Amino acid sequence: MTVKTRFAPSPTGYLHVGGARTALYSWLFAKNQGGEFVLRIEDTDLERNSQQAVDAILEGMQWMGLEWDEGPYFQSKRFDRYNEMVDILLAQDKAYKCYASKELLDEIRAEQEENKQMPRYDANHPKIIAANEAAKDGDPCVVRFRNPTQGSVVFEDQIRGRIEIANDQLDDLIIRRTDGAPTYNFVVVVDDWDMGITHVVRGEDHINNTPRQINIYKALGAPVPTFAHCAMILGDDGAKLSKRHGAVSVMQYRDEGYLPNALNNYLVRLGWSHGDQEIFSQQEMIELFTLDAISKSASAFNTEKLLWLNNYYIKTSDPEYVAEHLQWHLDNQNLNVENGPTLTQVIKLVGERCNTLVELAEQIRYFYEDFSDFEAGAAKKHLRGVAKGPLELALAKVETLENWDTVSIKENVIAAVCAELDIGMGKLGMPLRVAVTGGGQSPSVDAVMELVGKERVIARIKMALAFISQREANT
Repeated sequence: MTVKTRFAPSPTGYLHVGGARTALYSWLFAKNQGGEFVLRIEDTDLERNSQQAVDAILEGMQWMGLEWDEGPYFQSKRFDRYNEMVDILLAQDKAYKCYASKELLDEIRAEQEENKQMPRYDANHPKIIAANEAAKDGDPCVVRFRNPTQGSVVFEDQIRGRIEIANDQLDDLIIRRTDGAPTYNFVVVVDDWDMGITHVVRGEDHINNTPRQINIYKALGAPVPTFAHCAMILGDDGAKLSKRHGAVSVMQYRDEGYLPNALNNYLVRLGWSHGDQEIFSQQEMIELFTLDAISKSASAFNTEKLLWLNNYYIKTSDPEYVAEHLQWHLDNQNLNVENGPTLTQVIKLVGERCNTLVELAEQIRYFYEDFSDFEAGAAKKHLRGVAKGPLELALAKVETLENWDTVSIKENVIAAVCAELDIGMGKLGMPLRVAVTGGGQSPSVDAVMELVGKERVIARIKMALAFISQREANT
């Protein structure tokens, strides 16, 4: 048997973190088993669906690197198939038409609540029987599934173990509405059967749906998949994850400068573990992932830990991979990197200092663009009269330097100036850093100078000297 999983979001909004984790778990299990992963868009709610949401889901999946083997399938294009199956159940008396109005059902529900009974649909209620007997062909009706009244539904959840629900606790759910639209619990069963889905990984909010769906699988003569219901994700404060906890959309994490590998690594650990290991490559995730290692308990989202993980991935990933995802932020910040050092060189030098790609894009601007102003605090502290002599001598040595590399800059400019003037490294290093970068924070100034380039370094030291002269003239 080929293992086949699916991710089936509804296009009524963005791809949220909980859905992304479900997609990741489904994808990893399929890959671990040498199986296939299906993407299905559950767009039967025609009023709430939007193409924008569909695009957001596809974009989020692609950004995370969760490529699907089949799909995307759209339920809205399969209504003929669903109605065909509804008609089969009607013909086999496994479903029936119900003409009871919403008002009548509300009235019965109110009576049940008043009598301290569990509110539920009761096909044998005298008022419902009367409504059905009085109906004429063509009157509006729903189609309800004839749920078994005896016995129990039992299934072995891969995360939660054995679950049993008595059939008398389940009512005859609607499988086709009065407008002819099939309902969620029915169409997912038909889809899973048609698409050969063997394992359904989804959130624990679907546990109540599972017994109803199992009865429909059996009524159709379809194989029942294996189920795994994941616990919810909570915010840092223990409440259900929501917008007030920060970014909850996958693409928001892209926008805030996270690498997909970092988010995937973080999400996989929100409920799954392999010993005490925290860092997993994609290949390690695939090789180690099992459904029975998923926790039954809810997981708390910790933004600080995700930030730490993102910094780790920026520092340790192939610079080409970081550059690929950094480019979106460079475009977003209107930073053209064609006129300067290669992006991978700069990432190797600056990357470890940054927690996000947004920070990285901001911190590398001086490698590619000239600036007209120095950071006020850094200039006030370091571009003073006392720095004029060291900077002038450094400028002279830079202008005559033949080999433009980090070692030559360090030995023949910085070290040489300090030796000639008998000053400590800080007396030159900080003024030189502010002159070359415009601010007081950067990696090693000799390495920065190499990448900034000789012509730009000369121009910027001259600008710093002019700044000092102007400052002296104003005092």
